[in-house]
Amino acid sequence: MEYKNTYNNINKNPIAFFDSGVGGLTVMNKVVKLLPNENRLYFGDTKNMPYGEKTEEQLLQYADEIFRFFERHNAKAVIMACNTTSAVTYEKLKNNYNFKIYPIIQSVCPVLANSGIKRLCVIATPATINSHAYSKEISKYNSEMEIFEISAPNWVRIVEEHRINQPQSILQVQEILEEVEKFSPDKIVLACTHYPYLMNVLKKFAPQEKFIDPAEYFAQIIKDDLTKNNLLNDKFEYEKFYVSSNPQNFVEASKMFYNVSKLPELISFKQSS
Repeated sequence: MEYKNTYNNINKNPIAFFDSGVGGLTVMNKVVKLLPNENRLYFGDTKNMPYGEKTEEQLLQYADEIFRFFERHNAKAVIMACNTTSAVTYEKLKNNYNFKIYPIIQSVCPVLANSGIKRLCVIATPATINSHAYSKEISKYNSEMEIFEISAPNWVRIVEEHRINQPQSILQVQEILEEVEKFSPDKIVLACTHYPYLMNVLKKFAPQEKFIDPAEYFAQIIKDDLTKNNLLNDKFEYEKFYVSSNPQNFVEASKMFYNVSKLPELISFKQSS
């Protein structure tokens, strides 16, 4: 993670987060608790949500546009809160920018691999599951762990469209967890930042302590690395939110995990489709 930014007062430059919608706020919430003095930016690519159904070419385009946006805003570090883009785009894009990049999957898998878990289930978007990013990364550090991967393609929309407590949504959660239980996992990784929003429903069908939110590990890893690299800020001054569509919907959907106090700024990239 070599850092190349040459701006003055680097430490005051913001850390930036991005995701396809409100999901990354589950990561941002935990990072803010550990690093309250950091200035911060958040981009929710709501126009192109859900990422889990997009092609690699599309995801590379979206991620590059957002990285360039953060570059123009002098970010000192960018947090890939999105599992899907971490799985599909990180390796191809990681050396193209002048800031540190923290991908959630590659950051937390060494911790999971050394956790003592024998049977692990990973629930994620179709794109993340198709990449097998979690099983590939974990196997680098622990080839003995048994891993079962399953996609939950509807779960992101349930969160973004405020349908968490509707009967059809609860049924869609139940169906996935019934498949998961056939594997009898010791732990279940919620490998999409939107999924912790569903905890009140998830715990109806499995004990809450069985679920792992990778953001718990991820926030500590980010804090430790910024500290090691002497990049911490000593005084919080601002946070700014940006979306590519529906600012009001973003504010409403975010309420469970973060208080977005004013409407995000609407940003349009010419190439997005």
